Amino acid sequence: MKHKSVTAKQERWGWLFLMPATILICIMSFYPIIQALITSFKTGSSANMKWAQPIVYNYTRMFADKLFMRSVTNTFLYLIIQVPIMLIFAILLAQLLNNRDLKFRGFFRTCVFLPCATALVSYSLIFKSLFATQGLINTILQALHITSQNINFLGTAWTAKMVIIIALIWRWTGYNMVFYLAGLQGIEYSVYEAAKIDGANGWKTFWNITVPLLRPTIIMTFIMSINGTLQLFDESVNLTAGGPANSTITMSHYIYNNSFGQGVANFGYASAMSFFVFILVAILAAINLKVGDTRD
Repeated sequence: MKHKSVTAKQERWGWLFLMPATILICIMSFYPIIQALITSFKTGSSANMKWAQPIVYNYTRMFADKLFMRSVTNTFLYLIIQVPIMLIFAILLAQLLNNRDLKFRGFFRTCVFLPCATALVSYSLIFKSLFATQGLINTILQALHITSQNINFLGTAWTAKMVIIIALIWRWTGYNMVFYLAGLQGIEYSVYEAAKIDGANGWKTFWNITVPLLRPTIIMTFIMSINGTLQLFDESVNLTAGGPANSTITMSHYIYNNSFGQGVANFGYASAMSFFVFILVAILAAINLKVGDTRD
């Protein structure tokens, strides 16, 4: 009986300590989400909003909006190309920098992670300067006689998209590498020694031991990368401004334009597009969790 009273007292104190954080999360997160959902069924300016007719008008409008569908296509292009390349680089770098015999491991790890510590706006502006018509990249290409004239990287649709992808890979590879390093350090070194004794080469060890044991970490980084890419904003705004001719605009950039960037605050339509992004993130995360679940 005494044991039950002690347990009940601990539970009450536990809820008491959790209550401030729970209240703040409800006020700062869940309440705005509910309000945004309600707003997504309304039309009009922020000062004079009314229920849409029909109620799902904003949601049906999205699929007839060619610019929004272009932003969806662009975002998925970045997702399909950038995320796999970035995660492959991250896991290979983590494997390399986890080697006990490698000298200056800390220095190399810092160098790879350093781009992640760079402010989003700052690194976007750096890449904008690098790939400018008179920028360093064009200077190097001409010095190596690869090109005979300057390339307008940010003025052509497909090259501007490639610049964004390169910038994303540079910025986020080190961030994901840290997660893989943490996972690798949780694997007993004796496992690799046993595989080496059994005659397994480096590739077999990596594919049959490292990758399976890192599966939970890989799934986590994949979900985080998908979530981040579907909400891609800074690079589109600061690096290319969505151009040329909206050819690189992302969903978040277009949502921002409809909320604040076009003179008229169309919060109802922007909220509907935001929930479309939310549904995409939830679906892709669920698929990844299902694919990665190896339980019977």
